[in-house]
Amino acid sequence: MKILTFTTLFPNQVKPNHAIFVETRLRHLVASGQVEARVVAPVPWFPFTGKRFGQYGDFARVPASEERFGLPVLHPRYPVIPKIGMNFSPALLANAARATVGRMLDEGFDFDLIDAHYFYPDGVAAVKLGKHFNKPVVITARGSDISLIPNFAKPRKMIQWAAANAAAVITVCDALKTELVQLGADPATITPLRNGVDLQRFRQGERAALRRELGLDGFTLLSVGHLVELKGHDLAIGALPLLPGVTLLIAGSGVELPRLQALARELKVEERVRFLGAVPQPELPRYYGAADALVLASSREGWANVLLESMACGTPVVASRVWGTPEVVAAPAAGVLMRERSRRGVADAVNALRADYPAHDHTRRYAEQFSWDSTTAGQLKLFSAIVGKQPCR
Repeated sequence: MKILTFTTLFPNQVKPNHAIFVETRLRHLVASGQVEARVVAPVPWFPFTGKRFGQYGDFARVPASEERFGLPVLHPRYPVIPKIGMNFSPALLANAARATVGRMLDEGFDFDLIDAHYFYPDGVAAVKLGKHFNKPVVITARGSDISLIPNFAKPRKMIQWAAANAAAVITVCDALKTELVQLGADPATITPLRNGVDLQRFRQGERAALRRELGLDGFTLLSVGHLVELKGHDLAIGALPLLPGVTLLIAGSGVELPRLQALARELKVEERVRFLGAVPQPELPRYYGAADALVLASSREGWANVLLESMACGTPVVASRVWGTPEVVAAPAAGVLMRERSRRGVADAVNALRADYPAHDHTRRYAEQFSWDSTTAGQLKLFSAIVGKQPCR
């Protein structure tokens, strides 16, 4: 079976951690030996590569093509119109990628279906491409593409159109399926296939040695994610005055860094907060394994991979009760869900975890039920049914 993965959410040479979960799922699918894949991962067009241009300079430095783990990846450019371009993004994205996809077909890669990730604009653009090239499309809903973007009228209509015209839809949690059905999607076309965790990369280390290596002393929290408002790093910092002696490590980079640093100073906890910057994924197990708990205080999450990564390293979590997170944190060995998403909510959940702290081996065993095997099997079953190789049910 040949598939074309189409998404703007894909790692590249310049941003190797960008949406790595999409690449990871695809790598496990290809490793089954039953799928050959190529990737079209468009990036916004920008004329200058200088670092002073921030993320737009990063986009300009992304190569036109590259190979990642044996997967050929193409990066066509598409125009982005700041502030006013949201309603036009799917059409601009599809138009920019059409020639690239056409060349791929002309060169002999006659794919069976388009595997699209993120509903808007990617999924809508993929359905447009599918209609142009007469190929079925499967769209994976991942989080804010369904929990937030449908609040805007025109994108909502285009998401509904894409869902109605896709061959199938995958959601990374049951909560997103429920929301799609409320948007009018046919439940019979929606298959929840949760994300997994790489149990070889994320595993328990020698905790005491890791703590010595990182200079940790006392109960330590870890917060991982881009430094953007929705991730709730400010709530983790804000909980520290209520958690005497607790240290917080924050792994990530982003626009919120100055505000978060100022908050730590304002609350007089700057000596207990360590900003690590962007941490490459291969380095994350050291921090997961050294911390006593991961804190994820997000306002929105489809299926947060950091939760399972931490658990696979034997470290329980404290997490906000949003979207798919209760499906991940579903047993005492996994950790504790906050009663409310606030500074006090973080502190209370941390104290609850400390009062009934699970054995690290139990947390690891909980994570082991979330390997990628069942997700890969679900994709193979669904994709095979769509291309007519076997019945779906």
